[in-house]
Amino acid sequence: MCASNHDETIGGVPAAPPAEAEPALWQARAEAHGRLVAEARILSKDAVLAALAAAGLSIVTVTFDGYGDSGQIEAIHAQAGGAEVPLPEGEAEIATPLWDGSALERRPLPLGEAVEALTYDLLTATHDGWEDGDGAFGVLVLDVAGRAVRLEYNERYTASDYYEHDF
Repeated sequence: MCASNHDETIGGVPAAPPAEAEPALWQARAEAHGRLVAEARILSKDAVLAALAAAGLSIVTVTFDGYGDSGQIEAIHAQAGGAEVPLPEGEAEIATPLWDGSALERRPLPLGEAVEALTYDLLTATHDGWEDGDGAFGVLVLDVAGRAVRLEYNERYTASDYYEHDF
């Protein structure tokens, strides 16, 4: 007798459901993935803020700019006690959901890369496609002492006003 793969699961959801259950399966997987993404975002934010605090920083600002299908981090500025300082060496653990939605992958990144990863994640979560078309620019402010993150986002767009007059 051939073994069925209906007994296999991915994240607690059957890997190969009957055909009639596929929409429900995909919905369940999407919801599970969404929960993992939210959990990863919280873990990554907390890890980055903790690493910045351990380095003695009070504020970190990340400027970004993008348009025409290309976007990038322009600069990262760190402050300690009101004075600008170089971003120190160190690491922060970033969490990302595995592609199959079964768990989170955690990996240490150099502090600068971890700050960039968090910035891109928050931009994608709030303004996916921010770098497309006319694009957007702004600043991500990490208030280390206040354990808060604020996104200051400016979206560019082309406007067109049409008028027609018959006399």
